[in-house]
Amino acid sequence: MTGVPEGSGFLAVDSGGSGLRAVVGTSERGPLARRASDAPVRTGDRGIDPEHFMAQLVPLVRALTAEAGPVPLTTVVVGATGLASLGDGLRAELPGALAREWGVRRVALAADAVTAYVGALGPRPGAVIAGGTGLIAIGTDLAGWRRADGWGHLLGDCGGGAWIGRAGLEAALRAHDGREDGSTRLLACAEEVFGPVAGLPGSLYPRPDRPAVLASFAPHVAACADGDPVAAGILRAAARHMAGSAAAVCPSGGEPRVAVTGGLFHLGDPLLGPLEEELTRRLPQARRVPAEGDPLHGSVRIAAELSTGSLALPGDETMLYVTTRSGD
Repeated sequence: MTGVPEGSGFLAVDSGGSGLRAVVGTSERGPLARRASDAPVRTGDRGIDPEHFMAQLVPLVRALTAEAGPVPLTTVVVGATGLASLGDGLRAELPGALAREWGVRRVALAADAVTAYVGALGPRPGAVIAGGTGLIAIGTDLAGWRRADGWGHLLGDCGGGAWIGRAGLEAALRAHDGREDGSTRLLACAEEVFGPVAGLPGSLYPRPDRPAVLASFAPHVAACADGDPVAAGILRAAARHMAGSAAAVCPSGGEPRVAVTGGLFHLGDPLLGPLEEELTRRLPQARRVPAEGDPLHGSVRIAAELSTGSLALPGDETMLYVTTRSGD
């Protein structure tokens, strides 16, 4: 891409279940201001609602430009949770809305897994395991994207926070029933957190935030892992699932990098130890590296490169959708 004016500004956005985070900056000066809102964008019949997205974004950008000074926004990058499966409305309407509001010419709409990848590794071949309540692995050889899992807590997200928490509660219920492979330590933890476990199904099943509630028990599983073979076995199984997903998406040639990112890995050594062992076993050719930054950092990286025409990442209809309007 050529003809990008000197001093052109960018807006980088991370949109997730806890709201929006946004950064305004320029390719020359980097990030100049950042803000956040705690109201998540609604989803509807067409998936992520583009009108509600703009209603949330416009006041945020006004505050950002008031802090950063006048920045001509020519490039916008949005990393959004659910974009791959719920992004039809955004892809159809957001580039036009951004052009009308700020004269934006270049727009990239990225799945949050992509911004997590770029935040962690940058434009390099490899694989990233993104873990929180859910779990997804994403990889690229810089020619295309591959993803594994990320199918939600009912069908997948194997090894994620909700998966670990549910496995811990299952072990607690086995102990309550007197079945094999139960954990009395996890039973005690479950009753301390949730009350008598006999009432757990009735209190858990109707809740719309079931995945988050299940994930809230994952730290208790990690805390019990030292000295409780059942809890330790759950984390080893989670590590096997994660490494299997990473192996499914990691490029086979060269020396790809592998990183992990997300709040799940704050569980620390009880999870990271088994994961290191599994990654070494499944991906001996890969180079294990720490994540450089988070998904918002990934959005900023993509925005800075797109604004200068140096974006080296592969485009994809659902994972990284890039549009350029006339006038460049």
